Amino acid sequence: MDRSKKQKVVKPVWKPISTQSYVGDLGVQCTTSSSISRQTELKGEGSVFSEDVKVDSAKSVINTGKYSVSVEVAASLIRFVKGKGGSTQRQIEGETGAKIVFPSSRKENSIVIEGVSSEIVTKASEKVQVIIEEAVKSPNLDYSHFISLPLAVHPELVDKLISFQNSILGASDSSKAETLCSESDGDTSDEAEDNAQQLDIGRDVAVKLKVVDENEQVKVDIKKIPIVRYPPKASKSSNLSDLGIDKSIFIKPKTFHLTVLMLKLWNNERITAATEVLQEVASKVVDALEGRPVFVRLKGLECMRGPLAKARVLYTPVEVIGGEDRLLRACQVITDAYVEAGLVFEKDARQKFKLHGTVMNARHRKRKKMTKRFNSFDAWSIIERYGSEDWGKYMIREAHLSQRFMFDDYGYYHRCASIPFPENKQVE
Repeated sequence: MDRSKKQKVVKPVWKPISTQSYVGDLGVQCTTSSSISRQTELKGEGSVFSEDVKVDSAKSVINTGKYSVSVEVAASLIRFVKGKGGSTQRQIEGETGAKIVFPSSRKENSIVIEGVSSEIVTKASEKVQVIIEEAVKSPNLDYSHFISLPLAVHPELVDKLISFQNSILGASDSSKAETLCSESDGDTSDEAEDNAQQLDIGRDVAVKLKVVDENEQVKVDIKKIPIVRYPPKASKSSNLSDLGIDKSIFIKPKTFHLTVLMLKLWNNERITAATEVLQEVASKVVDALEGRPVFVRLKGLECMRGPLAKARVLYTPVEVIGGEDRLLRACQVITDAYVEAGLVFEKDARQKFKLHGTVMNARHRKRKKMTKRFNSFDAWSIIERYGSEDWGKYMIREAHLSQRFMFDDYGYYHRCASIPFPENKQVE
């Protein structure tokens, strides 16, 4: 046997299938790229193998490519691309043959569209673009960011808010619960009186006396007969859940703040622009505050709109110590800058500014508990107990561009940018 037989020479060859990129509307940048297959040519056999695919025989030649496009989509827009129960996603995939891959966490802000050809990927990405354009104009698009004045930086205020929540949620099966629910419904007063009457009737006690002589008189001291008391049945209104009150509608104490302006920033370009706007007005804000610190006092609780029995938002009013003109002017400077930059929708620009600190909001209710019945809660008894509560006096130290649904290590909203408020002088 001739061992000097010529051996096969293996030479690796890299061949990109195709690349393509384009910039879509709304400043959404899409970068299309195909997978690059490493192909190995075997000299002497005349065959080409792609390591991406399985090959049945050495004589097969397979030329397949995987195309993908990454589309930047903010967390607030993801649900529009998915659709209810994934219906919109399935429709796009069915019509185009593409596959849509969503981010695994809120920290990622892009979706990936995959397909076996550039035409399929392009067609699917165009459909996604249309959905995004419609979503941006839709009133159903939720706010993604806001300008906040953080107050949760004061530990004593956070402790008071925690105590407030515990005093309500922890009273569901005690005498405090009866106080919470006593005026929640105008029909409960008659029911409470009926329960009291039943308690009095329950005091009748059967006593069996054995008398030897019928003419002998027997004296019985009723006061010495033990009375067994049975608590009245708890009425339906004595259950906090029937009032629409549960932990999910309370704001998280470590996120407590005053809101200046709500924003819808659906891509990095708008977030960057919003960051720059806040930083650019820093000096104007200090001028509006006259270079002096701002102290506020939080006192009482009020319902935002509508009757207390069907409250949606409870908030604490804000009193600016020394007059609120300075703080209102500073907030207006910020708002005007965002409107001028085109980052505020016309409807939001027309909103009347009101300083307030939200403590309860029915909109925060967990989805599984969200029904038409519980889109509000009964706040009568809460206002009765805390309507004149003095929450204390606090300094406002900064203004933040805050991101919703994202939090820092201390529990406050993720800060995209911030500007300081004056702290160098004290208010007499």
